[in-house]
Amino acid sequence: MTTTSGPLLITGATLADGTRTDLYLAEGRLADPASAPAGVERLDADGLLALPGLVDPHTHLRQPGREDAETVASGTAAAARGGFTCVHAMANTTPVTDTAEAAEYVAALGEREGHCEVRVVGAVTKGLDGEELAELGMMADSAAGVRLFSDDGRCVGDSLLMRRALTYVKAFDGVIAQHSQDVSLAGPGACCHESEWSGRLGLPGWPSQAESIIIARDVQLAELTGSRIHVCHVSTAEGVDVIRWAKARGIRVTAEVTPHHLLLDTPLVAGYDTTFKVNPPLRTSEHLEAVREALADGTIDMVGTDHAPHARQDKDHPFDVALPGMLGLEQALAVVMEVMVGTGRMDWPTLVERMSTAPARLGQVPGQGRPLAAGEPANLVLVDPAARATVDASASRSRSRNNPYDGRDLPDPVVATFWKGRRTYAR
Repeated sequence: MTTTSGPLLITGATLADGTRTDLYLAEGRLADPASAPAGVERLDADGLLALPGLVDPHTHLRQPGREDAETVASGTAAAARGGFTCVHAMANTTPVTDTAEAAEYVAALGEREGHCEVRVVGAVTKGLDGEELAELGMMADSAAGVRLFSDDGRCVGDSLLMRRALTYVKAFDGVIAQHSQDVSLAGPGACCHESEWSGRLGLPGWPSQAESIIIARDVQLAELTGSRIHVCHVSTAEGVDVIRWAKARGIRVTAEVTPHHLLLDTPLVAGYDTTFKVNPPLRTSEHLEAVREALADGTIDMVGTDHAPHARQDKDHPFDVALPGMLGLEQALAVVMEVMVGTGRMDWPTLVERMSTAPARLGQVPGQGRPLAAGEPANLVLVDPAARATVDASASRSRSRNNPYDGRDLPDPVVATFWKGRRTYAR
């Protein structure tokens, strides 16, 4: 379900490397601008950046099962608004995406209703129960072509089971994406970063080491098996240290950080506003600084939104009872621009690597994260680097409103998004 577009000539756009160019979109691909007919529709992109379409390795679309919170159509519309041309749909749906049939169902929804490409993430274990491996090989061989597997929202805590999962997916170069949380240390009720803030607020604390302990175990299992491990939503300095150590050893590990863990910190929880309840929790300033540095230097490979829509009835509870999660797709680029590009930590080519190329490589998605050159798929976003606006949660394309950036002044960069040459969002 995309907005149809005919051939289009975008004139005067600036690429991430500073090159000024024209881009001709025809039949879903980029073609030589000199071949554009005289009467073709034109779009003046003077002052705008043209970037490869963004790719999110970590999106919760909620369908099937929780269409009151999000659907494939609404979630991908939010993605297009944020400049994304591909998202990876997590497996914690109802039913869980733990079979080939379930994976093909989500993939078919994406083809029929998506405003961007929808790649399916399969569960690691049946029912996300952490006891028995899901149909990893069958999902990989299915029409959905699953290559990324995760029980996200739950940690695969059994070391032997994790070893078996890593061994199994190695045969087809699959990747296990782990929600790194030692539940025995953090506790199932942990909902605040363990610090003076958790004590002051009377909220169960999640220590940093509950994350880094699991990362340390998993990278060593990846080394043992020679397989690939991806660390979801890194949020701690200790976690960054372990990943940096593992990469220095040549272990096949990649990692992501969320926009909210780059910008938002623990003191926001002081008002008990459940919009700011998220898993892993918002961390204190020293951890924000660590993940920012790691994203800049490549220790953290990419940005993953962990877009987690929730209906009002799931958030309208006491803080320790409400479901964790935040919206992320529509403001992801804005946050990275604010925290990383605007401060000089990151240039535009590096942003393209972190938000497009690297996640496309992780998910093994052909046609995404590609250079904007003749012959390539026409997946791109036009960005106004100077535009800003106050975020209005009520204007979100998502069905949910748990937007932690509501009321903040942030960049509002996305002017238009094109997927397969079709305009899926225009300001």
